[in-house]
Amino acid sequence: MSKKNKVYIGMSADLIHPGHINILKEAVKYGTVTVGLLTDKAIASYKRLPHMNYNYRKLVFENLKGVDEVIPQNTLDYSENLIKLKPDFVVHGDDWKNGIQKKTRQKVIDLLQTWGGKLIEPSYTEGISSSLLNEKIKLIGTTPDLRRNKLLRLLDAKPIVRVIEAHSGLSALIAENIIEHRENKKEEFDAVWSSSLTDSTVKGKPDIEVVSLDSRLETVNQIFEVTTKPMIYDGDTGGKVEHFVFTVRTLERLGVSAIIIEDKEGLKKNSLLGNDVEQKLADINDFSKKIKEGKKAQVTDDFLIFARLEALILKRGVDECLKRAQAYLENGADGIMIHSNDTKPDEVLDFAKKFRIKNIDIPLIAVPSTYNTIYEDELIQAGFNVVIYANHLLRAAYPAMTEAASLILKNGRSYESEKVCMSIKDILNLIPGTN
Repeated sequence: MSKKNKVYIGMSADLIHPGHINILKEAVKYGTVTVGLLTDKAIASYKRLPHMNYNYRKLVFENLKGVDEVIPQNTLDYSENLIKLKPDFVVHGDDWKNGIQKKTRQKVIDLLQTWGGKLIEPSYTEGISSSLLNEKIKLIGTTPDLRRNKLLRLLDAKPIVRVIEAHSGLSALIAENIIEHRENKKEEFDAVWSSSLTDSTVKGKPDIEVVSLDSRLETVNQIFEVTTKPMIYDGDTGGKVEHFVFTVRTLERLGVSAIIIEDKEGLKKNSLLGNDVEQKLADINDFSKKIKEGKKAQVTDDFLIFARLEALILKRGVDECLKRAQAYLENGADGIMIHSNDTKPDEVLDFAKKFRIKNIDIPLIAVPSTYNTIYEDELIQAGFNVVIYANHLLRAAYPAMTEAASLILKNGRSYESEKVCMSIKDILNLIPGTN
């Protein structure tokens, strides 16, 4: 084949294996090779965030024999790059004839026909699977630095980062591994939320900052031992400024990605109680100082401090929230969480609309515990970057445990409770290394 022929390969190539090399060897036979390397956003649109970011993957491919050029492919759809380059050949393994990329393949074929191009499909390399390699990497685990940095990468790559509460190693395993398929995409949680409410509830204690930092960190360690996903930590009010700086350093060192602190003072009461209990907003200047000192204390650029606005909880209105948000951002806050206990999202959405006028790129976090009819797509459209499902795993566990215990008491045996329990065999197979 003439080297004047142009060949295009679309790849994610996060974990390069012999299958990728075989595709490249085949492509070289047909002409000069351009690799359309999927961006982090393109990959995260249909599966997990890649282990290596785009620049690292690009550097690897630029140094592979046979590659003449590497350009970004911004979506799963090849159209933009194909129309620009009009290659004579596109090379892709035959594994995309079925599944999520079936429609993409047909679109490539239709486009190539418009200028006489051809699709070359070498046989899939048996015994090699990026999914299997990824599972093996998950078993190895991660490091504090890699875990901590991952939230920033997710914020950059995904339209919204989906976070769920975890209060134990077991609940964290659910957050780590649960996957559902919706509209030909894999849907999963991107990170975990270490909630002060659920952590204290599991310990049988009230949510009033009575659980010590050491005890909270024990839960963090239990979660980190069995997972690889990043964590956002519920820091309540953050405590005294002098104490907060040490909390920041400790969490950062462990590999926590972010802390969220709320702008209230005095004895902490759960926000969802609203004005039913005595709660007081913090002085703006005092809270701003806490943020500023926390930012000074951190060592890396990866760790994030988010300010949680409580003014809607205490019926102080959207304008008060906007004033506080701007002050906190000016004093170093990396993002804003807007909190509400209303059953409708109207005030939250109003805040987001007005907030985005001045703050286009600042991370904005929603916690739709009470206004739970809103869809993630609606939050994205409103300008939110993160959604936290803040207490659902614990709330789901308690009714199931209560029902099992009740059935045993009612029947004087455990047989009837089996219908609400997983089998002993399944629980033995749940945790690697048990059997």
